[in-house]
Amino acid sequence: MKNQPALSWLVPLIAVLALVAAVAGLFWQDGGGSYDFTTLYGETVQIYGQGVYEHDTIFSAGASQGGDLVALFIALPLLAISFVFYRRGSLRGGFLMTSVLAYYLYYGASLGLVVAYNNLYLVYLALFSASFFAFLLAFTAFDLPSLPTRFSARLPLRGMATFMFVVGIGVAFIWLSDVINALTTNRVPEALGANISLITYTLDVGIIAPACLLAGSLALRRTPLGLLLTGILTILLALVGAMVIGQTVMQLNLGMQFSTGQLIGKVGTWIIMGGIAVWFSIAFLRNLSNTAKTAK
Repeated sequence: MKNQPALSWLVPLIAVLALVAAVAGLFWQDGGGSYDFTTLYGETVQIYGQGVYEHDTIFSAGASQGGDLVALFIALPLLAISFVFYRRGSLRGGFLMTSVLAYYLYYGASLGLVVAYNNLYLVYLALFSASFFAFLLAFTAFDLPSLPTRFSARLPLRGMATFMFVVGIGVAFIWLSDVINALTTNRVPEALGANISLITYTLDVGIIAPACLLAGSLALRRTPLGLLLTGILTILLALVGAMVIGQTVMQLNLGMQFSTGQLIGKVGTWIIMGGIAVWFSIAFLRNLSNTAKTAK
């Protein structure tokens, strides 16, 4: 993995921006409290009314704070550790760093595109931009032709490819079921809240799901790009699984109520996928080496 000089300042910048955004989201709690709001679609939703998420619904505020939890307590330490190892020439460090940058890109996009405008918008904008370019630089720094020789024969590549297919189809099904139900009942999706567009759904179904299907297809053919995409997406999904747990905890803490079907069908599914992603992430990194080995 070649050195990208721009990452020497982009990664620390991302760490600082993420720290500011996450700390403000979790600990800035001044405001008048929650209140009802009628959306453009005539739906009544409850606005959080506190801190930087004061103009977001309680559902959205809890989801954002769940992302803040992972960004601050999991992704930030992983970014710091992986960046140090990347600077030392570690391929494992490079994979982990690139995956965490992918999480911060997703996190920054969520803050900049989903969260109602607040005084931290420029922080969100800078975080999204810095993460986007840092991810591109890191992603293109891998030496693709030599990548297959860096893995041991014990890498569970077929299992990881299958997991990519399951996640890609599962993510599309979970989110599109809401949209299809809304269309058939002539209502707006429940997750829309006070927003005018389902940006999170667009990101997940439009980018994450197809990327997983592409990664699975390429991994089955054992292509270098398939190895790269599968490794990065697996670690990213592990972080997203942790984020869903954090989101659910924060939403319940704010008074949100979920049906058993919602907890099992959506939250539970993501938690299971996240747990499997953690297992595959560990296996992926364990079977990766800086020295060439015979690929399976």
